[in-house]
Amino acid sequence: MADMDNKDQAELDPADLEDVEDVEEEETGEDVNSKVPGFVRLPSARQLTVQMMQNPQILAALQERLDGLVGSPSGYMESLPKVVKRRVNALKNLQVKCAHIEAKFYEEVHELERKYAALYQPLFDKRSDIVKAAYEPTEEECEWKADEEEELTEEMKEKAKVEEEKKDEEKEDPKGIPEFWLTVFKNVDLLSDMLQEHDEPILKHLQDIKVKFSDPGQPMSFSLEFYFEPNEFFTNTLLTKTYKMRSEPDENDPFSFDGPEIMGCTGCTIDWTKGKNITLKTIKKKQKHKGRGTVRTVTKTVPNDSFFNFFTPPDVPESGDLDEDSEAVLAADFEIGHFIRERIVPRAVLYFTGEAIEDDDDDYDEEGEEADDEEGEEEGEEENDPDYDPKKDANPPAECKQQ
Repeated sequence: MADMDNKDQAELDPADLEDVEDVEEEETGEDVNSKVPGFVRLPSARQLTVQMMQNPQILAALQERLDGLVGSPSGYMESLPKVVKRRVNALKNLQVKCAHIEAKFYEEVHELERKYAALYQPLFDKRSDIVKAAYEPTEEECEWKADEEEELTEEMKEKAKVEEEKKDEEKEDPKGIPEFWLTVFKNVDLLSDMLQEHDEPILKHLQDIKVKFSDPGQPMSFSLEFYFEPNEFFTNTLLTKTYKMRSEPDENDPFSFDGPEIMGCTGCTIDWTKGKNITLKTIKKKQKHKGRGTVRTVTKTVPNDSFFNFFTPPDVPESGDLDEDSEAVLAADFEIGHFIRERIVPRAVLYFTGEAIEDDDDDYDEEGEEADDEEGEEEGEEENDPDYDPKKDANPPAECKQQ
């Protein structure tokens, strides 16, 4: 019988023997080596990893190593045969030619923008006339079927019309659309962040914003023109901001080309009425004389936060080198200028009513739903993980309390 057992054991596959040994070890919970005198159990690879990840010095060194790898070649190109590398270089040359063709495409797009801007402008001019009460739209032009009115009966419509007329009789007859552009600015986070309380009385006088493209044959650029009615703050009726653009690949880095980019911008001089310059403020400081101990009050004029600083951007040196603060200011400036050109001017009435803002919010809601789905998937993965212990999550962390 013993021979039969030995024979059966000899015929077992070595992998089967390993499985049997593993099961026995799990069941008994004992380690044969632990009984050997002087034996010390070494930590497992998993335990070592956990210990290393808890060491801040190791984490910092690892992060520094990873940062050094960003943008570096993977090493695959170096492993290719020389003849293949030559062919890859040929592909790169083709890619450079593609970038130059793409630049031509954007130049033609700019020409199309200029062409259609001329078609839009009569409509924008009429919008401006209505806003500043230079033109009163006809009954036919004022007809608009709002979504909530679609299911109203004729009787309800008539009743609503009578109530609106009564309200209009009780109020003063406003001219045009008061505070149109100020309301647009306040409705858009990107612009409202720039507004200060002392800017609002001035922006109530803003009557129109226009976009003007560079003439054919001239370097690519566009200007924002802000038209003001006469006011007590400055004598200008027009304030301008011009953005210079470039639509050609950089010779030193042609693969970075991704369409026209703003290279710089210039503002204009605001002729402030005396005592009305809100971009400056006066502060008083007390200074104590070191020797005599006397105290004197010094008056200083310093910059003040204001939307109208938008018209005095930092100068870009020919070298293109800027400090971090100037770079941040210009980056925000370019974003604002592009947004006014692409969104605000073409769709001003929708930002006035808030409809365009609702569309933007809907976009963000969709992204939020996607994020929620991803979180759900991660939770599902945790539950399917054989090492996942739900008891560890039995006591969730306390919620943060709002201060």
